[in-house]
Amino acid sequence: MSNHTFHLVNYSPWPLTGAIGTMTLVSGLVKWFHQYNPNLLMLGVLITILTMYQWWRDITREGTFQGLHTFKVTIGLRWGMILFITSEVFFFISFFWGFFHSSLAPTIELGAMWPPKSIIPFNPLEIPLLNTLILLSSGITITWAHHSLMENNFNQCTQGLLLTVILGVYFSILQGLEYVEAPFTIADAIYGSSFFMATGFHGLHVIIGTTFLLICLIRHLKNHFSSIHHFGFEAAAWYWHFVDVVWLFLYISIYWWGS
Repeated sequence: MSNHTFHLVNYSPWPLTGAIGTMTLVSGLVKWFHQYNPNLLMLGVLITILTMYQWWRDITREGTFQGLHTFKVTIGLRWGMILFITSEVFFFISFFWGFFHSSLAPTIELGAMWPPKSIIPFNPLEIPLLNTLILLSSGITITWAHHSLMENNFNQCTQGLLLTVILGVYFSILQGLEYVEAPFTIADAIYGSSFFMATGFHGLHVIIGTTFLLICLIRHLKNHFSSIHHFGFEAAAWYWHFVDVVWLFLYISIYWWGS
């Protein structure tokens, strides 16, 4: 037993295998783009997924069964999550910056108009509006699940989490259909680049957030959370609310104003 409240982590292979996995993943992407061969990419995805699974498993053990996530440790975890979400905010600010830089004063190459000449934008009152309602609803269900957990209501927390995961999957399916039916591509001037980079990275964050919440649902069903010790769940809820807010800005600026 240690005589302090901090958690000094044991030696772990997962940072090394994670670095190898992401390096293989990026190299595989380059090979796929240039040689149309996805084999190295698939290997990178496999290594990364296996690393994620085993790393999360170890952290779950430390926080749940070994009792290493003390009050002081959870404060550090909270600040880590806050700083991570802050970095994500600035990541998306770069896309909005690029979008408004191009759209507020479109150049002659774009026909001096926005959207550029020959670009047919999406109707913001169709799938984009439905996706907005889906994400707003998911913000309500995750808040319901969180408050149910704090009140020790196991069943309502399960229902709220399950609904949020379903809504997240539904959003991703609709966005995939939208991409398939898009009348323009990422290669269609700055409009296509701005649209697919911003909404595509947001879609990736939705998939990550849905996975995060699914893991929380599995942990909840295994009784890993209590009303006073559930930071893993709280971090997932924070992340999901961040995804919601980013989508609202995307919808208002790119889909509605930008069209």
